[in-house]
Amino acid sequence: MSETSLPQELRDSMAKAVRLEYWNIFWTLTIIVTMGLVLGQSETMKTAWIEDTLGLVPPIMFLIAAHMERHSHRSRRFPFGFERVNGLGFFVAAVALTAVGALLLYNALTALGSREHATVGSIVLLGHDLWLGWLMLAAQIYSLIPPLFIGRKELPLAEQLNDKLLHTDALMNKANWLTGAAGLAGIIGLGLGWWWADSVAAAIISVDVLNDGIKALRSSTAELIDGAPRALSSTNLSEDAQKVCDRLQAEFPDATVRLRETGRLIRAEVHNTHPPSECRHPRHYWPDEEDRAWRLAQVSFIPPMQNDNKS
Repeated sequence: MSETSLPQELRDSMAKAVRLEYWNIFWTLTIIVTMGLVLGQSETMKTAWIEDTLGLVPPIMFLIAAHMERHSHRSRRFPFGFERVNGLGFFVAAVALTAVGALLLYNALTALGSREHATVGSIVLLGHDLWLGWLMLAAQIYSLIPPLFIGRKELPLAEQLNDKLLHTDALMNKANWLTGAAGLAGIIGLGLGWWWADSVAAAIISVDVLNDGIKALRSSTAELIDGAPRALSSTNLSEDAQKVCDRLQAEFPDATVRLRETGRLIRAEVHNTHPPSECRHPRHYWPDEEDRAWRLAQVSFIPPMQNDNKS
């Protein structure tokens, strides 16, 4: 079998997403280097730097999964190709976000409880003493700009590809202003002599990371254990899947319909009914929007058990 795991309709969108994620990694690396140069002793800056470093996980996992989807073929050992490799990458990214978010929150609360007083010193620049906080503020502002533009470009591609990993990355990038605002407030608070501002800002950033991780973990786990297809941006059931279920239930009212998601694709099982007499492609059962019919990859019919007992 030589058919690749990626539907033909998605090839162009996937190529655009791959290029965008390479740019995403490049700009994220510039942010990491910029923030790393001015960390100082600030808990806020350290937490923001770790969050920016974590921002590399989703695009790297997406590129690995995309490569496997585009260049791998169905075989006897992998009869479904690597349809679920994107879901596996989504799960790995979710675990990383959740674990690090929890650790960062613990560190921030510990620093707050022990009343640690971080200090921001000065450096000599071109023969003049300069408060390091000004450079921290400039780095924080710079860290807000690339993610905002990248996130806006990622969202439509994530919806076209039905890619939860790309969608989560897009939402994280778009919401980066929250962590940036918290970081700015923490540095300004230190400059005003508020010792607690640094730890509070770090806690806010870590809560944002932890929240992203938990939502992603719930959705990715549901896919791995054959749960019903979930929506891109939440743990609610997918609207596409609900429409497919309604369509099948309308045509086979006495049957039990079960749906599961393998990566981008939906697979349906119709239990306790015989298949229709004519041969139909799975896309026949897609309820609307032909351009998204590629999502329904399989419709299987399981007839009722025959009663072998003679009366």
